[in-house]
Amino acid sequence: MLYTEEHRSMMETVRRFVAEEVDPFVDEWEAAEVFPAHALFRKMGALGLLGVDKPIEFGGLGLDFSYSLAVAEALGYVKAQGIGMAVGVQSDMATPALARHGSDALRREFLAPAIAGEMVVSIGVSEAGAGSDVASIRTHARREGGDYVINGSKMWITNGTQADWVCLLCNTSDGPVHKNKSLIIVPLREGSGRPRGLEVQKIRKFGMWCSDTAQLFFDNVRVPVANCIGEEGMGFIYQMQQFQQERLNAAARRLAALGLIEQTAAYLRERQAFGRPLLDNQYIQYKLAELKTELEALRGLTYMATEMMIAGGDVTELASMAKLKAGRLSREIADWCMQFQGGMGYTWDNPVSRAYRDFRLGSIGGGADEVMMMVIARKMGLMA
Repeated sequence: MLYTEEHRSMMETVRRFVAEEVDPFVDEWEAAEVFPAHALFRKMGALGLLGVDKPIEFGGLGLDFSYSLAVAEALGYVKAQGIGMAVGVQSDMATPALARHGSDALRREFLAPAIAGEMVVSIGVSEAGAGSDVASIRTHARREGGDYVINGSKMWITNGTQADWVCLLCNTSDGPVHKNKSLIIVPLREGSGRPRGLEVQKIRKFGMWCSDTAQLFFDNVRVPVANCIGEEGMGFIYQMQQFQQERLNAAARRLAALGLIEQTAAYLRERQAFGRPLLDNQYIQYKLAELKTELEALRGLTYMATEMMIAGGDVTELASMAKLKAGRLSREIADWCMQFQGGMGYTWDNPVSRAYRDFRLGSIGGGADEVMMMVIARKMGLMA
C-alpha cells in the first residue's frame, strides 16, 4: 500500500482546494483559454502543494515523491484537466532538476519562488521539428563572456504565456548529441516586459483549453552562464530524470478517469430506454467493469514504479509503461463513456466531452506512445 493517512490527508486538502478555488471557475477559464496561474499558484504555494518533495531549506516540505504523486492524483479530479497539467509542470516537470542539481544561488532565486507560487514556470524541451526525439533539438546557446547567447525556438510550452522563467534544454557544444546539451534557466519576464530577443506566441489546442500553451522564439537572448543547472553538457541526462517524474505525474492524474466511469454509471442509471434504465444492459455493465479493472491495474503499476523510484531504482521502463497505459486507457474510457451517454455525451458542456478532448493529449505529450514502446522494447533487449 503506497498511501498512508498522511497521504490521504494531503489529498483531502487538495480536494477541498479544488472544490473552493478551482472548479467553480473552470468553465470561465476554459472559455478564456487561460487560468490566472499567478493568483492560483500563490494560494497553492501557501498550502505547501507546489514543493511537496522539494528541499525544506528552499520552502519545500522535504517529503518523498509519493506525496507529490498523491497531490497529482487528487488534482486529476479537477473538472478541467488543463489545471492539473499546469500544476504538474510547476512541481514535477520544470523544477526537479533545479532542486537536485542547481546551485544554492539558483535555487534561492528561482526554486524558492516557484515553490511559494510567486513565480510561474515552464519546461522548454520540444521544438517544431523535435518533439519526442529530444536528441535532435536545435536550439543552441553559445558562450560570450559571462553569458550564454541563445537562439532557436521551443514548441508546446505549457504555462508559456504566463511563465516567469523556463527550464530550457538546448545545445551548448557541438559534441555528441547526448553530451552536448544543458539545462538553462531563462527568465521570460524582465520588469514589466519580455527580455530582449524573446517572442511568445500563444497556441490554440484541441483540448486542455484552460492551460495556456505557447511557442517561444529566442533571438540572441542573453542569460548568465551561472543560470546553467548543474554541469554543462549534462542536460540530456538531467532531462531524462525529469521525464520519469513527469510520466508518473501524468499517469497519476489519469487515475481520475474513475470519476468519468462513475459519472457515466450514474447517468445511465437514470436514463430510460425501452422501458428500463440503460445501466441494466449487461454489455454496458461488463464494459464499465472491464474499464475499471484496467484502471486499477494502471494504479498498481503507477504505485509500484513510484515505490521503486523512492527506493532509488531505475524506473525508466515502469514509468514508460505507466505513461503508455495511462494515455491509451484514459482516452478509451472517455470514448466508451461518450458512446454510452449517446447524444448527451456529445454535447460540448458535458464532462465526458471535455474529458474526451483533454485525455487525448495523454498519448502525445510528455513522450508519444510510440516513443514509450521504443523505450520499453530497448529495456527488454529487443532493439539496440
